[in-house]
Amino acid sequence: MGTTGRTETPRERYRQQVREEVKEKAWQQIAGSGASALSLNAIAKQMGMSGPALYRYFANRDELITELIRDAYRSLADAFAGAGAGGAGRPGIAALAQVLRRWALEDPHRYFLVYGTPVPGYHAPQDTTAITAEMMSVLLDACTAEAPGEGAGSFEEHLSGHREWAGSHPDAPPAALRLALAFWSRLHGVLSLELAGHFTGMGLDPARLYAAEVDTLTR
Repeated sequence: MGTTGRTETPRERYRQQVREEVKEKAWQQIAGSGASALSLNAIAKQMGMSGPALYRYFANRDELITELIRDAYRSLADAFAGAGAGGAGRPGIAALAQVLRRWALEDPHRYFLVYGTPVPGYHAPQDTTAITAEMMSVLLDACTAEAPGEGAGSFEEHLSGHREWAGSHPDAPPAALRLALAFWSRLHGVLSLELAGHFTGMGLDPARLYAAEVDTLTR
């Protein structure tokens, strides 16, 4: 069913099937050569189509990348939103940390598309920030509930006047804002290094390092 409740036509269903197949081929390309090498013409050739025929489904490379980024962010936002399902109340910081790690390890190429090096020449549209705001809202709920109540330091004072990124939480206490930033920067730092293979040969377990970081955040 469409968003208006009407039944999709066979043509609409076929169009959606082709778009999904294009995205599947795009992920395969990204896995093999990286997002910067993504080519609609190469995908068309794989699918037995001409380049102009494929452009009826995606106008250009950037539109395809945008769709992949939206899908990636949406899957993580949905995972965050569902972290507390079946439990009591909202998910805590530790639960969200485990959701983030599982999501990252499940598909490293998807992770790096949204949290890795930007694709040269590509600029994501503003509407993708709405999905990231959903994730930050869930995280700020958890951080507001678990942030320490101690006095603010110089960085917390700085955050008091720089909270635009907090979106739907304009009144979140500075300690919660700092905890959310620490969660995002420290955990993504560990995940990025792990997925890029930088812990290989060091003789340590990245999962234990990640758990230690989570423990520090929730202590």
